Amino acid sequence: MGKNKLKKFAEMETFHNVFQCGAREMVEESPVVAMRGKWHAEYFHNDNPIVLELGCGRGEYTVGLAARYPDKNYIGIDIKGARMWAGAKQAELAGMKNVAFLRTNIEMLTHFFAPNEVAEIWITFPDPQMKKATKRLTSTYFMQRYAQLLQPNGLIHLKTDSPFLYAYTQAMVTENKYPVLVDTSDLYAAEATSDIDEARSLQTHYEHQWLDRGLTIKYLRWELSHCDNLIEPEIDIEKDTYRSYGRNY
Repeated sequence: MGKNKLKKFAEMETFHNVFQCGAREMVEESPVVAMRGKWHAEYFHNDNPIVLELGCGRGEYTVGLAARYPDKNYIGIDIKGARMWAGAKQAELAGMKNVAFLRTNIEMLTHFFAPNEVAEIWITFPDPQMKKATKRLTSTYFMQRYAQLLQPNGLIHLKTDSPFLYAYTQAMVTENKYPVLVDTSDLYAAEATSDIDEARSLQTHYEHQWLDRGLTIKYLRWELSHCDNLIEPEIDIEKDTYRSYGRNY
């Protein structure tokens, strides 16, 4: 591990807004487990809705949305600590009280959040995981996990550049009869409305990259109204054929 990463990890240990439990085998002994069911009372000190950003990367959405919507509490979640450091430091320096970061595996969310503790989930530009459905953050496998911490009819937002993941998620939502609130295959060509203001209010580094290459951004928002007898869609979807460039491209 490089010295720069080690420095970032060490600095994150001093951040008030960062909670870490990276190893699956250590979850039961992790101090952050004690926050389960207590995020409102012991960290945010208010009753505002809690919103998770899964796979938050550098925390661009977590910090950006928190700045725009101070009446909500945002928690960015990722296993990549060196990336998370950027957003965590920005929020720490700005003294933002409605931002936190949790470094852990997304599969372990139920260890850290109690039933009905979360109001919304944002899934922003995840890996489409074209080879294995259970790894997709919009699969029925994850819907069952999200349902254990979301409030009744909690919201899930997907913002993606991937035609494959968009088509798959549309099929999953349709197959399981989830109420769809917004569905657009070209977010920035859609007519501006209050329904998509939040999704259009921020653009990440990689989102700029996709747009510069002439790709469209897809946005889907639905209510997680149930998690019983879920049906995993069995459809053939054309695979994505493009790849991301590095930040220095």
